[in-house]
Amino acid sequence: MRKALVPVDGSAAAHRAVRHIVSLASVHPALEAVLLNVQPEVDTWSVRRVLKKEEVEAIEESHGGDILQADRQVLKAAGIAFTPIVEIGPPAETIARIARETGCDAIVMGTRGLGAVSSIVLGSVSSRVLHLSDLPVTLVK
Repeated sequence: MRKALVPVDGSAAAHRAVRHIVSLASVHPALEAVLLNVQPEVDTWSVRRVLKKEEVEAIEESHGGDILQADRQVLKAAGIAFTPIVEIGPPAETIARIARETGCDAIVMGTRGLGAVSSIVLGSVSSRVLHLSDLPVTLVK
């Protein structure tokens, strides 16, 4: 494995996935990581009447950057090269697309995120990523 996509949403499972990357780097020292935070698109009437689309996107990107911060520090402390990315869109589809676009060899992600549905259904996003991506997907519990 040369490059792994690690979707992070601030959940404990996502943090464990980042720590798993750190342990993999001890076996694969040249491992690179792509840290991805996917923000849902906010397109409600109540928001649109107050803020422009560009303003909403800027807020979402800023929030996504905040979520990435702790995991960036973990990778930096471990000496692992990484690229942080914040995207707006449907989570599973965006994860599969970004993995493809950035030339990742694999996806390493938590089994459960912060979404309400994912706490009920075992990893609805991770399950969908498994179906959408041709890459190997490691799920970290």
